[in-house]
Amino acid sequence: MIRLQKLLAAAGLGSRRSVEQWIRDGRITIAGRVAQLGDRASAQDDAGIDGRKLALNPAQLSARELLLYHKPLGEVTTRSDPQGRPTVFERLPQPRNGRWITVGRLDVNTSGLLLFTTDGELAHRLMHPSSEIEREYLVRVRGRPQPGLIRQLLDGVELDDGTARFDRVTKEVGDGEPSEGINTTFRVVLHEGRNREVRRLWQAVGLEVSRLLRVRYGPIELPRDLRPGSARLAESSLTERLVAAAAGPGAGSSRAPARSQRPAGRRLVRNSS
Repeated sequence: MIRLQKLLAAAGLGSRRSVEQWIRDGRITIAGRVAQLGDRASAQDDAGIDGRKLALNPAQLSARELLLYHKPLGEVTTRSDPQGRPTVFERLPQPRNGRWITVGRLDVNTSGLLLFTTDGELAHRLMHPSSEIEREYLVRVRGRPQPGLIRQLLDGVELDDGTARFDRVTKEVGDGEPSEGINTTFRVVLHEGRNREVRRLWQAVGLEVSRLLRVRYGPIELPRDLRPGSARLAESSLTERLVAAAAGPGAGSSRAPARSQRPAGRRLVRNSS
């Protein structure tokens, strides 16, 4: 038996944080009583949410799926939007079991790699700060920063939620977005995912981000042939590398893969627009 929130997250019902909130709100029952945080259960137990019985298939708990999605500009990372904007979930294929859970978020004006999994426990571990998963972005800023500003971004700047810094900042020339005119393009890496952190770091040193593209999350790169608005199921070997990275530093590589190693997929879902 395992903790109830971990069991339900692993079944793809939601992230562990979401399930914990459902338990606090009294929405989850186990064996006919309202569940409490700390309760333990197995797939054979009688569990429910909002009076509806949950079918916890033991085989479902091991049928983890991972989806790579190339998020275009203009989509929001939520299941529904009060403003009626398109969401990232509208283009996704149906998983075999459970439902898709986002691994982190990208804001409406950011494009690039967004991961989904049916394993809420895995999503929780990937997003937890202790995992120190690297995120890599191509960022275009207005102007040409002086070396002193780049050093400041590496040493750390104060944001409203604490000190933040980039692990690496490299000016991008040749392969990728060229630096030209009044704009300069950089490849930046950091190992946390605070809200709009990349944009706020550049803003803190007086520079405006005009384009932001996430090209890597941990060991997974955005495939060059994955068009905006398209999704691809990851091969099991790639999923295993991400699971190892989620175990934290030293347990698996959350660093950049070799450039010759491009993520493979089993299915490609083309942009329907």
